[in-house]
Amino acid sequence: MKKLMLLVVLLTALSACKKDVKTTDTDTTSPPLTPTNTLSIKFENYAGTTPLILNTVDYVNQHSDTFKVSLFNYYISNIQLTATDSFVYSETYSYHLIKASDFNSLEFSLPNVPLKNFKAISFMIGVDSLHNVSGAQSGALEPLNGMFWDWNSGYIMSKFEGTSPQSPLLGHTLLYHQGGFSGPDNVIKTVNLNFPNNATVTTAISPKVILKADLLEWFKTPNIVNFSTLTTIHMPGTDAKLIADNYADMFSVTQVQN
Repeated sequence: MKKLMLLVVLLTALSACKKDVKTTDTDTTSPPLTPTNTLSIKFENYAGTTPLILNTVDYVNQHSDTFKVSLFNYYISNIQLTATDSFVYSETYSYHLIKASDFNSLEFSLPNVPLKNFKAISFMIGVDSLHNVSGAQSGALEPLNGMFWDWNSGYIMSKFEGTSPQSPLLGHTLLYHQGGFSGPDNVIKTVNLNFPNNATVTTAISPKVILKADLLEWFKTPNIVNFSTLTTIHMPGTDAKLIADNYADMFSVTQVQN
């Protein structure tokens, strides 16, 4: 009888061990990872058909006013790519400060982009309302970048500074700082652009999308700007909204490199 009981115990233990091994094998099986790559975006600043050069070159706006540019900054945020199969890629924590004076700011890469054919891009000019009221932040949103007024007014979405003989101010200065993220004077603009050819992301190809930003668009359509009467914008309001309405269409895709 004792031998029979011992045999039963041994068989039960062996059965339990087999079940444990099977369960362990199943739990440690990992799903396959989805392959991704990067897609880079490069911004090229122009004034009409002429590359933008700070401090030295004279440009002419729609009102026939002559001007030089000393500073040209703008925020690009909430970037999305649309694929030919309608899949939408959204960059995580998508905030970039483009500065004409900083070559390194003009190009960056989007990480973890799925292997697809992308046909279009969308983004905001400016910083969304949530991050205007989120307190001190880092990276592109660091207040020390000089694109923040105070904790009530929020971010300066875009900034142009220069000089014009037509400006009546001391030193013939021009200063346009656009901000405001709510109400009728909200200056945040959403841009939607189609690609001239697909940006094809593969394991071997990291495409580059080249975007042109045209500063002359700030001063025309729908509002022609006269530098003798509009010289300074330094707070949210109708003037900032006027300029933002103009530059909503300042971007175009000039090339997609695969």
